Amino acid sequence: MRTCSNARFACDKNNSLDSGSMKPLLALSRAIDALNERLSWIADWLVFLSCLISAGNAFSRYAFSISSNAWLEIQWYMFGTLVMLGASYTLKKNEHVRVDIVYTNIPTRWQIAVDIFGGILFLLPATLIMAYLSWPVFYNSWALGEVSSNAGGLVRWPIKIFLPLGFALLSLQGFSELIKRIAMLTGHMQADLHYERPLQ
Repeated sequence: MRTCSNARFACDKNNSLDSGSMKPLLALSRAIDALNERLSWIADWLVFLSCLISAGNAFSRYAFSISSNAWLEIQWYMFGTLVMLGASYTLKKNEHVRVDIVYTNIPTRWQIAVDIFGGILFLLPATLIMAYLSWPVFYNSWALGEVSSNAGGLVRWPIKIFLPLGFALLSLQGFSELIKRIAMLTGHMQADLHYERPLQ
């Protein structure tokens, strides 16, 4: 029988779930977290670059009457990329919008249980299905050499690859969060759920 404190979920050595079985899973979780954290830097830089391009495009259009559809399209390419790369890091930071009327008013153990239940029943099925369904969208675009119908527009497949990639990364992060929540619930990891209710 294991005994856990409510404050830190610290359990004794007689856990029913062997700590050795959690070590490889927690190592995998850390690797996934590190991958998505590195990719979040790309998303951060894309915000900055898209702002520069937007400002430069506006300046050249109004000052010199020079513009290009390619410059307009690269902005939404960057925006789409940063959303798909940033979603998994946002999940890691526990910053996705949730029904916080309930979540913020329940004990930590219940919050962990809600995260596990939601991850298994909703998050992972949705992201895995979306990754699977979006792969043909990219592949067909790549196979056909799809190009924008706008004059001077860009090739389409480079942006479409971020659909399956983004959902695959979100699935991986969802799996990582599931590992961490189970570790918290079983006392193999300190419960540290930080969620701030967004200002409205």
